[in-house]
Amino acid sequence: MIEIVDAARCTGCNICVRACPTNVFDIVADAPPRIARQSDCQTCFMCELYCPEDALFVAPQIEPMPVGDASSDTFGPFGHYRRAVGWGSKRQSTADQDASYELLTRSH
Repeated sequence: MIEIVDAARCTGCNICVRACPTNVFDIVADAPPRIARQSDCQTCFMCELYCPEDALFVAPQIEPMPVGDASSDTFGPFGHYRRAVGWGSKRQSTADQDASYELLTRSH
């Protein structure tokens, strides 16, 4: 579930707002987007994937963390999912490590 928009990292590009399939964020003039409908978050990580500044923290659980507990130290640094899948500049793609292609090559 989306937990944090880091104001220090966020440039206000609002890409996360456009990437979110469930309209979790609200655009705020001259400020980072606001998490307005956290309970609508599907934990799809799309906002984190598309954030060019690694300013978002999406926790892998589907329930909100208790107030004060949301920290990137809990599950990893900001942008941990982007790094894991190799998205972003100067990152190594991990697509060659994905074995799901085997599902397409098996004969029926």
